[in-house]
Amino acid sequence: MGKHEVGTPKYIANKIKAKGLQKLRWYCQMCQKQCRDENGFKCHTMSESHQRQLLLFADNQNTYLNQFSKEFCDGYLELLRRQFGTKRVHANRVYQEYISDRHHLHMNATQWETLTDFVKWLGREGKCVVDETEKGWFVTYIDRDPETIRLQEALVKKEKMDRDDHERMMKMLEKQIERGKNLDSKVPEHTPTDLVRNENEKITLALNTFKKPEPIKIDLKGSALSKLAVESNSKKMKKEEKRKLSALDQIILEEEEKKKKVRKKENWITEDIVVKIVTDSLGDRYFNKKGVIIEVIDKYAALVKMLDSNHKLKLDQSHLETVIPKPGRKVKILNGAYTGLIAELVDIIPEDFSVSVKISYGPLRGKMVNKLPYEDVSKLMTE
Repeated sequence: MGKHEVGTPKYIANKIKAKGLQKLRWYCQMCQKQCRDENGFKCHTMSESHQRQLLLFADNQNTYLNQFSKEFCDGYLELLRRQFGTKRVHANRVYQEYISDRHHLHMNATQWETLTDFVKWLGREGKCVVDETEKGWFVTYIDRDPETIRLQEALVKKEKMDRDDHERMMKMLEKQIERGKNLDSKVPEHTPTDLVRNENEKITLALNTFKKPEPIKIDLKGSALSKLAVESNSKKMKKEEKRKLSALDQIILEEEEKKKKVRKKENWITEDIVVKIVTDSLGDRYFNKKGVIIEVIDKYAALVKMLDSNHKLKLDQSHLETVIPKPGRKVKILNGAYTGLIAELVDIIPEDFSVSVKISYGPLRGKMVNKLPYEDVSKLMTE
């Protein structure tokens, strides 16, 4: 009997019937044919095409069984990962979503007879976290995608860095608290006493009397001479004040005053210093690698030339970190009153996260600057 023509009532009725899901026991996986009733399934099993497929299955049944099982497992897990992620969900709910597709691979063609056996197998193989409750079996997908694992490791690394920064800050606070306690213990305590006065004791008050200055007598005849005398005296006083402070002393005082007033700069990047890349968004090829800043762009960005590969990267200063060399090497001061000066690294103080440097050039040459934070100095690139 031929097929009904498209658009006829019988064709539409057949399509409506075929649209919904049919019973699983009337489906033949080898022929991929769904029968509507028991009689239709019986007629199909007696057909020549079905017998031919059974002969193929009998020759290599393990291969077909493993293939069908793998396809069913992959489809189930893919639906679980895509639709539910790593949430805990009822196993039967996922199965109902899976079989809603009319062309899915049926469970009667796999090595598992029931959904419970399949869920237990997922738990034994470590593909899902499986637990049984009064409401039935629940599954939780275990995501082993390399990209997901990389993101999780990056998150753990970031949390560790934040935790290290917090611990470092807490240590500094503890040291400051201990220093404050030590200062308090050294200051002697003053205890109030009662005022005791003898009755026969006389009270005397010492008052400083103000003496009026004597009026200056000016000779009108010698007014020109008196003016010259006053001017010469004022010049002598100014010369004596200048002689008291040398040029170097004046510069040191001015720099010390600046040091008290200077605030920390928002941007610290400058040319010719060695920096380290601390962002992993560029991959392992550049993470924790060192380079030299060859140009400052827009105040907060820098063009960095890598030391190992000579590649040039444009990076924000938040993705960079200063580099502390060995003692005896040249560094550049990036913050504070001595910003921009070249110095020699004298000592590294790990407990305070600071360094001591000695100015190498300029009028302040030879001056020691102690307890500069790590982020305020960086290694100077020398050819």
